[in-house]
Amino acid sequence: MENNRILSALSYFSVLFAPFILPIIVFFVSQDTEVKHHAKRSLISHLIPFGFMIILFIALFSSFFSVFMNAAVNEQSLIMASAPFLFILLYLVSYIIILVWNIIQGVKVLR
Repeated sequence: MENNRILSALSYFSVLFAPFILPIIVFFVSQDTEVKHHAKRSLISHLIPFGFMIILFIALFSSFFSVFMNAAVNEQSLIMASAPFLFILLYLVSYIIILVWNIIQGVKVLR
């Protein structure tokens, strides 16, 4: 029982050292349904900032091409140029929230 709690907590704490690898390993190796549940929740929480990162790269490249390929600077190109900064801010906020949430969940599991 103690090993199951430690594995569940490590799935959450892995956001600090192995965000995707450890929850996947724990999910497939463990036979306990409670441990699998915690591993799946931690994996999903680790994927949220990754999704924001993909959106950030798409916004960055699209704004790069729209601003630098268009010789005229207008209001629309300035808005497109500022879009990556909004996604960077969203990424940082989501990462901090996910980091704190995973640490809180890991501590809860250990109690």
